[in-house]
Amino acid sequence: MVFSLAEMPIRPEGGVQMKKYELMYIVKPHLEEDARNALIEQLHGILTNNGATIEKVDEWGLRDFAYEIDHMTKGYYVVTTFTSDEEAINEFNRLTRINRDVVRHMIVRLDDQN
Repeated sequence: MVFSLAEMPIRPEGGVQMKKYELMYIVKPHLEEDARNALIEQLHGILTNNGATIEKVDEWGLRDFAYEIDHMTKGYYVVTTFTSDEEAINEFNRLTRINRDVVRHMIVRLDDQN
């Protein structure tokens, strides 16, 4: 594919195109507030340490599940909007799979809505 200079995609200094994503994750409900806040900070640190820029964090708080997950009926929901490349997403996926305090997570790429 050949682009004219006017059509070239905008890329940051490193040459990788950054895309906008929304992340929702659920933290176990039994965590104390301090431990939960430290975990949320740690999870966001995974993204920022790998080049992501966090734009918005929305803590939904404790919510009921639609169905029981690992003998739990509630979880603490957090929704985060960020800009990143694949590296930060891959590292986040890897580390949250082994973190016992994260019940579920899902990352969705947001399309440009101009």
